[in-house]
Amino acid sequence: MLHLTPPDENAPTMRWGQLLSRRRYPEQPQLHVVSEAAPVRGAFVADYDRVVFSSAFRRLQRKTQVMPLPETDFVHTRLTHSLETACVGRSLGRLGGRLLLEETPGLADELPHLDADFGDIVAAACLAHDIGNPPFGHSGEDAISAYFRSPAAEPFVRMLSEAQRADLQHFEGNAAGFRVLTHTYAAHSSGSAGLGLTYATLGAFSKYPRASVVPEQALTQSISEKKYGYFQTEAGRFEEVARELGLLPKPAGSEAAGFYHRHPLAFLVEAADDICYRIIDFEDGLKLGLIPCDKGLALLRDMLGDAPTRRGSVQWRDWREELGYLRARLINQLVQQTARRFADRAPELLRGHLDEPLVRQLDCWEQLQEVHRLTVEHLYQSRPVLEIEAAGFEVLGGLLDAFLAATFDPHDSARSRKLRQLLPGQFRATGPQQDAGAYEQIILLTDYIGGLTDQNALSLFRTIRGIDLPKGF
Repeated sequence: MLHLTPPDENAPTMRWGQLLSRRRYPEQPQLHVVSEAAPVRGAFVADYDRVVFSSAFRRLQRKTQVMPLPETDFVHTRLTHSLETACVGRSLGRLGGRLLLEETPGLADELPHLDADFGDIVAAACLAHDIGNPPFGHSGEDAISAYFRSPAAEPFVRMLSEAQRADLQHFEGNAAGFRVLTHTYAAHSSGSAGLGLTYATLGAFSKYPRASVVPEQALTQSISEKKYGYFQTEAGRFEEVARELGLLPKPAGSEAAGFYHRHPLAFLVEAADDICYRIIDFEDGLKLGLIPCDKGLALLRDMLGDAPTRRGSVQWRDWREELGYLRARLINQLVQQTARRFADRAPELLRGHLDEPLVRQLDCWEQLQEVHRLTVEHLYQSRPVLEIEAAGFEVLGGLLDAFLAATFDPHDSARSRKLRQLLPGQFRATGPQQDAGAYEQIILLTDYIGGLTDQNALSLFRTIRGIDLPKGF
């Protein structure tokens, strides 16, 4: 049986009532109060809807998940991956919340809708979890980082602080995502709410509650310190989110000072992503013929623990149909087991005493690792993927170099003026943003290039290089 109060009542702990804050960042909270007696479309459902209707989310349909620039309907884009992750996240939240309500004395009296709230918060955060990813998948993050570490970028980054350089030289899609969710461009309005999501959803979204620049020796093996979660431009915003939710800071005076322990629901967001990318990327590899079919199906059957009699109860005439059946059952099994682990470890999560992925605690962890190993070997390292990811380094580095040179051109050449005019207004350091410092100007350009789809980035690169002209010329 779980306990609402940790055994050591004097130990600092996070509280569910505060962690589920319905206040919206950072507008008047009184405009968003939802009746607890009869919730119809609650604040967290509205968060989900706001993400769906955002332009940043819509662009994910043309961004890489596994196979860059996919030409087949078999494989997933960032959009379909995000939708599937949100479905899994909703189930994880509701199941984990229901177990806590059933097993924690007094919790149902305090938070009667905890299970529904968990499901809605986790679903919304999962839907947004890749919203800041640049073109060309994780290789795009590497490409942006590599450019800002290159000699070509030295004239632009030398004027920045150590922390500002770290943001760019270790570019992180999670930090870009937090910026998308909380930032409004001055050219668009005087507001500063981004998508205006609740603090609870922003907290669950933040898997890496730390800044980019830290002493190397300060990093531990904790999963929440693997990456960073916000740029210097959003440091104040993240601090406000942490205060509102009561996130536990890591010890003052330690090398990890300034880090926070995760919102407990961030572990469910991470688990939903882990389950989806491991199983569904594997499925894509099988459908594309890159992973051996017989070996892949046998591994999935083994993970399910099917008895031979069950495996023979249906005669599959198309192995792809069996693959879909096995994938669906396996995801359901992983959701059930992960929700159970979450409920069992919830007191430790609230005290910040657990900092490892929930899926690592599953009995089938070694098999999940084998699934991932096969996916890396046969899919992520396949020649088409490697060729297009290599091209992404040229495309993203070339775009950054061209637009940065135009922005900081001391001679204001005709070419620079033309390139600046190609930038949409919100990404130009002019008008309301004309007093922006060098770092802010660079971040604006990185917003623009990181927000492009794979195809838009390639097309723009070819156009400004004079390789192609726009259609109709």
